[in-house]
Amino acid sequence: MFHSPAWLATAIDVVLRAGEVQMRHLGGDLQIEKKGPIDLVTRVDLDVERMCRDTIAERFPDHGVLAEELENERAGGRYRWVFDPIDGTVNYAHGLPIFCSCLALEVDRRPEVAAVFDPTRRDLFTAERGVGAWLNGVPLHVSGADSVLDAMLCTGFPYDVHETVEEVVGLFGAFVAQAQTVRRLGSAAIDLCYVAAGWLDGFWEQRLHPWDVSAASLVVEESGGRVSRFDGTSFDTQCGQIVASNGRIHDEMIAVIATHSRAPNRTT
Repeated sequence: MFHSPAWLATAIDVVLRAGEVQMRHLGGDLQIEKKGPIDLVTRVDLDVERMCRDTIAERFPDHGVLAEELENERAGGRYRWVFDPIDGTVNYAHGLPIFCSCLALEVDRRPEVAAVFDPTRRDLFTAERGVGAWLNGVPLHVSGADSVLDAMLCTGFPYDVHETVEEVVGLFGAFVAQAQTVRRLGSAAIDLCYVAAGWLDGFWEQRLHPWDVSAASLVVEESGGRVSRFDGTSFDTQCGQIVASNGRIHDEMIAVIATHSRAPNRTT
């Protein structure tokens, strides 16, 4: 489909400005509040999201915005910007420099352009459907790992992990038993972009929101990777779960999840 150059330019502009705000306040008074027992929101989340909403309203007044923190009044149309002002808020609140902002434009619920910016490393990941994915302008390609045994995998834990710890840690253990190693960084968007860059070979997580995965899932796809649901069926940004890989190990990852889900007293 036709992509306006203004779409990707806007995605890049917003995440770069978000990164400036994040770095300016990192380590300062963030006015942290709790949305749940371990789910945090900071003043920066809110300020950055307002900036994004204002930018989209000015440049594309007929487009909706779906974002994490504020009310989503017009997020149901054909053109929808999906934004996470800080992916990795808990890391950010603790001063751990693993966080980013991510913005995608979805057309008919499918991401078409995307930008993810990690301000601590100055890493800008971008993608356009059917065109490619880039890190700071250099084309991205997934890794060549051929088996889970040779793979560095990554995952995240949902905010309800205290209530689902056996389920979540059980699946984590199933992958630890099969993979070369497994990591947990605390930002789903960064994890996915690292799969796209070939630094990680695969990623899985569940109970996610569209703003967690919309932008970065497109980066994976356009770098030659594969994304799906836990059962291997087609991924969409509202399905709440994702398996992302270099493609070569994808079926094996799906098999690990299926075997774990069939085990006695285990569910995914």
